[in-house]
Amino acid sequence: MTEVILSAAAGPTVPVHLLHETELGAHFDSAPPFVRAFAETSEFKAKQGQALLVPGEDGKLHHVVFGLGAKNGALDPMALRSLAAKLPAGEYRIAQAPEGVDREQAALAFALGSYRFDRYKKKPGERARLVAEGCDAEEVRHVAHACALARDMINTPANDLGPLQIETIAREIAEQHGAQITVIVGDGLLEANYPAVHAVGRAAVPERAPRMIEIAWGEAGAPLIALVGKGVVFDTGGLDIKPSAGMRLMKKDMGGAAHVLALARMIMAAKLPVRLAVLVPVVENAIAGDAMRPGDVLASRKGLSIEVGNTDAEGRLILADALTRAAELEPALTIDMATLTGAARAALGPQLPPYYTDDEELAGQIEAAAKAVGDPLWRMPLWKPYGEALDSDIADLKNDPDGWAQAGSVTAALFLQRFAPRGPWVHFDIMAWNPRGRPGWPSGGEVQGARALYRTIKERFA
Repeated sequence: MTEVILSAAAGPTVPVHLLHETELGAHFDSAPPFVRAFAETSEFKAKQGQALLVPGEDGKLHHVVFGLGAKNGALDPMALRSLAAKLPAGEYRIAQAPEGVDREQAALAFALGSYRFDRYKKKPGERARLVAEGCDAEEVRHVAHACALARDMINTPANDLGPLQIETIAREIAEQHGAQITVIVGDGLLEANYPAVHAVGRAAVPERAPRMIEIAWGEAGAPLIALVGKGVVFDTGGLDIKPSAGMRLMKKDMGGAAHVLALARMIMAAKLPVRLAVLVPVVENAIAGDAMRPGDVLASRKGLSIEVGNTDAEGRLILADALTRAAELEPALTIDMATLTGAARAALGPQLPPYYTDDEELAGQIEAAAKAVGDPLWRMPLWKPYGEALDSDIADLKNDPDGWAQAGSVTAALFLQRFAPRGPWVHFDIMAWNPRGRPGWPSGGEVQGARALYRTIKERFA
């Protein structure tokens, strides 16, 4: 990706002034009359997200004023995401910022807002770049690059991002950070006891065979964190085929895998004092003569039998095997991330992903971290009575809950809890997508929850 966060300027920089509404008058009091007139004509009020590009007497950009809104309002750590999208190419620096602005979060927001997916564009455009003064530019770059990797993976169409490509990315991350990686492919999944992963992915062509990716990193004796991510590279729905509208964005159904690989990359780059087990089941839910059928009963790594009520509820099947593997490793913390249910979007919309945990301490830490880094999340209940909706007449449980329970995201989380390790566990039901583009948040792949989890892990284990 184009470097947008700089440790030092390569040439002249354009100063950026971050101002609350009440600070605007003082800023322009000493300015030349034409600058004051320009601000008035532009109706610039320093409302949150407003940007004023102030020209000099030579007509060139002299400085930028960016509004932070009311002084008594809560300062959004991600406010500068929208600034990056409003600036022409060039180098900038934050020359003025009120007390309370976290310069590291401001630089990260700028970097995240600079993201563009231009792999298929003939002429990618230049971008604004920020000299990150008063903060750890290297840390900002590590997090921004990890988020950009996840967004690139989510945005890339399935013809260019299949199971092998995700394996390649995982191998590159492991090699870069001195981690060990194991990959089990195709019928080897049956021998290694990942029967549910195999059942979901077996209908794909041999070149896109299912696989189980496991990355191990860290020093012996450090607390172990298991990161589990759903990697469905494309979801047709299987024999319970999706309608065309429902299938259009299913290239993003590997968003959970992209997220845990990005989170692992952040942790390894920061050399946090933990061990990692990154578990990524990768499949294509394809349609063919040997695809799993509604009514099939599948084996699972845990030994529980699962009746397939709907082949489009495939993500929880592959996560069941991966979570069982995580339990065998006895982690101190387990995190799973998945683009799992449309019900989560019906409940909270695309910008506020739900998460589920029974661990009150962990929930509090995640909530505080999410607020601190501007990574919105919402805790949802693991409502035990709905678990009865997963009962099957002929198997230990089924993958599609009875309709009376209605709460599809909750019942999906309850299904996964049957396989999750003992101890602290949290499940994220993310969308990983911006359906509506706005400055700093272009339409397409989005990273949700990973920055909050990175902060949580740093504070919980540092």
